[in-house]
Amino acid sequence: MTDLAQSIESREQLAVVWRAMVLDRDADADVRDLPGIAVRWADCRFAFWNAITLTDVGADAQLLRQRLAQVADVMRTKKHPGFLWLFEGLLDDGARSTLEEAARQAGLQYAFPGTGMAGDLLPIPGPVHPELTFVRVTTDEQLEVYADINSRAYGFPLDAGRDGLVGSTLWKNDVHAYLAMRGDLPVACAGTIAAEGRLFVVLVATDPQWQRRGYGEAVTRKALYEGSRATGLTRATLHATVAGAPVYPRIGFRPNSPIHFFTLQG
Repeated sequence: MTDLAQSIESREQLAVVWRAMVLDRDADADVRDLPGIAVRWADCRFAFWNAITLTDVGADAQLLRQRLAQVADVMRTKKHPGFLWLFEGLLDDGARSTLEEAARQAGLQYAFPGTGMAGDLLPIPGPVHPELTFVRVTTDEQLEVYADINSRAYGFPLDAGRDGLVGSTLWKNDVHAYLAMRGDLPVACAGTIAAEGRLFVVLVATDPQWQRRGYGEAVTRKALYEGSRATGLTRATLHATVAGAPVYPRIGFRPNSPIHFFTLQG
């Protein structure tokens, strides 16, 4: 796959998976495919479920400015904040060079970086970690634990994560979501879900006090192993934060498009 093809794949995976996640959270959520813009907005307190991405391929500086202004207008109509996920690989060189200023002029501010990753890496061996066992998430109580680990890892209030996940039928049935347990203590979590012939890795997190012990990698391997066994899929994709970016290549993922996350200016 070319770099551009992988950037397109990464953007499409976001649109497909987030459609399912957002509609699971709220059947009346704002899920629209506009010219050059995909809206996936649950308008809930969990900011990751409030997402917009640009879909044009090879957008130049002028088109980028237009799209960013449109995105900001959509975001201003919402009750809860969320993110623009912008895949750099879809922009031409001129648009990339003007991105920061164009976002500022549109009323957007940079939040944090990410990286799209993918690989034809499945199946993989089952994970082995001397300090961990793994439990599949099938109850609302376990979903609350999963949500709380994500909230602590990403700096969200606990009620925000719970608002995004607790009560979800999709997460209890279709997502291969696992908790990593150190004895009776949940320390990390990861999930995978089938999406258009790929296994997408979603909401990987390690409780901050237990980071840098290999727990996140181990539970990600578990979610991939079980997801692959259940679906037979061989290609996996994900969107990595800075914390996760060094981990996933050890599993077999390769980086493709840098991702820029933006929010409305405060």
